[in-house]
Amino acid sequence: MPKSRRQFLRIAGSTAVIAAAAVGGFVATRTPEVALAPWSSAGSSYTDTRKRALSYAELAPNQHNQQPWLVTLEGADSFTLSYDLDQMLPHTDPLNRQIVIGLGCFLELMTMAAAHDGYRADVVLFPEGQPEPVLDGRPIAQVTLVKDASVRTSVLFEQVFTRRSNKEPFDVSRPVAAADLAAITNVVGDGAVTGTVSDEAMIETLRDVSWRAHLVEIETPRTYMESVDVMRFGKAEINAKPDGIDMGGAFLEALNLAGVVTRETLSDMTSNAYSQGIDMYREIIFSAMGYVFVGTKENTRRDQVAAGRDWERMNLKATQLGLAIHPLSQALQEYPEMDSLLVELHETLGQQGARVQMFARVGYGPALSPSPRWPIDAKIK
Repeated sequence: MPKSRRQFLRIAGSTAVIAAAAVGGFVATRTPEVALAPWSSAGSSYTDTRKRALSYAELAPNQHNQQPWLVTLEGADSFTLSYDLDQMLPHTDPLNRQIVIGLGCFLELMTMAAAHDGYRADVVLFPEGQPEPVLDGRPIAQVTLVKDASVRTSVLFEQVFTRRSNKEPFDVSRPVAAADLAAITNVVGDGAVTGTVSDEAMIETLRDVSWRAHLVEIETPRTYMESVDVMRFGKAEINAKPDGIDMGGAFLEALNLAGVVTRETLSDMTSNAYSQGIDMYREIIFSAMGYVFVGTKENTRRDQVAAGRDWERMNLKATQLGLAIHPLSQALQEYPEMDSLLVELHETLGQQGARVQMFARVGYGPALSPSPRWPIDAKIK
């Protein structure tokens, strides 16, 4: 059991919760198999090349696991990528920048999957114009898959099933080599702004900035509750709605059944569950052993899609290197309470003239289960 979850024992205050988790095979039956099935079925059972590629694409990282993508199949070889406006995060992502980045991740993984089958993905971005200042229903892309013998599979595609956004504490006894951090950022496309941090003093500085940004988000009621509102507690709830933040597994589900960690207790900013959550995340933030970031010179919708495609490759490269990577989105968010930290992070990274799109801590972390996903057929209109 990861250390951060063991710490929740202090919330329970008795052994009753642990005992409950062990009774009647509870532990063995808490895996949400339905919600995890897309990870094992990706690429299989589909004769339609588009569905095969899309079944991989939906495994892409995305903000709060909202899985906002929607697809309309057209003709025999094309589709339009759009999004579900009900899956936005208006308080922490009021301009939908992070949602668009997640859609860029989806496009990149789809392109890799198509190439794996010998198809070139011809992508036309924003065929009806770039939606500004927020997403308004106009699509992200029109895509046509074309059989092409010259297409080559990316070696990074091999990491698709083991890629994770690792939100556990990292091993602080294991430094990350500067060369490995550089290798993560070397996979980005032309024109991207990237950087790495391996200097101990700068790591301490960025830990502090990241921590203060986290506190702003969780101490601002509307932004904090946006996360609580998309939490899914326990196997049944996760299987029924496999998006959002999963609070599953035998341990957390036992705490939930015992009334210790529930939507109500976490909503109460005076509760032990809330304060313990703060302590847990502090350990996570301060275990960063290095940082990587990717940005763009401007901040158009096209830039955000490009950053998402770069971020997907960076994640896969980190996985290939045996490293854990965890996006720290808080200080990059665009709402008034975060404004000063948005500026401070750019100044600290020396990126005043650019827009940092994704910023992440890197280290060596525990192996994790995948995040729940909707089946791709649920996302095809």
